[in-house]
Amino acid sequence: MIGYVTVGTDQIARAAKFYDALLGELGAKRIMDFDTFIVWGFGRGKTGFALANPFNKKPATVGNGVMVGFAVDNNAKVDAMYGKAIELGGTDEGPPGPRGDGFYGAYFRDLDGNKLNFHCMK
Repeated sequence: MIGYVTVGTDQIARAAKFYDALLGELGAKRIMDFDTFIVWGFGRGKTGFALANPFNKKPATVGNGVMVGFAVDNNAKVDAMYGKAIELGGTDEGPPGPRGDGFYGAYFRDLDGNKLNFHCMK
């Protein structure tokens, strides 16, 4: 159902470096690349993750209650991706672990303060 999700940044080159390294661990590549908007994914027409300078030219802000979740195929991958996010300068919002009913997740904020997670559901 979701085509893509976008988070904002005021420093697109810095943020792009973070996501190139992080999402590259999943095999995602840039599928659209413009000066103010970049999309990573596994091919056109598939769900993507985007990074953009705000269109209205105002500062990027973090949405209160907004979070993007990346599904991976096992708990070890959750652990590894969370570790990579922290290694790249992300900040902890909840270390890897079970969250109930077969959900295993890890939460972090990117360099701009956007909240994200990696999770596995069994």
